[in-house]
Amino acid sequence: MEKRTGTVIIAVEDREMASQLNAVISKHADIILCRTGYPRKNNRGIITLLLEGTTDQIGALTGQLGRLKGIEVKSALLKPRNEDE
Repeated sequence: MEKRTGTVIIAVEDREMASQLNAVISKHADIILCRTGYPRKNNRGIITLLLEGTTDQIGALTGQLGRLKGIEVKSALLKPRNEDE
């Protein structure tokens, strides 16, 4: 299966879920190219991930994140490119 490049935006509404959130992210570290966190004054943080993996790998990560209470997840993937282009 071909690899795709994409991004995931994670809104952290419940900071008590941070350890579970980090455990899921660490489990999928092999597809994460970059991680950026933005703490906010209202105690709700935003994390962005830049990914490169198959749609199955990315779906597994976002699915596990989406099942966490107090976590909202949105993802966007780029269309695959031919190596000849």
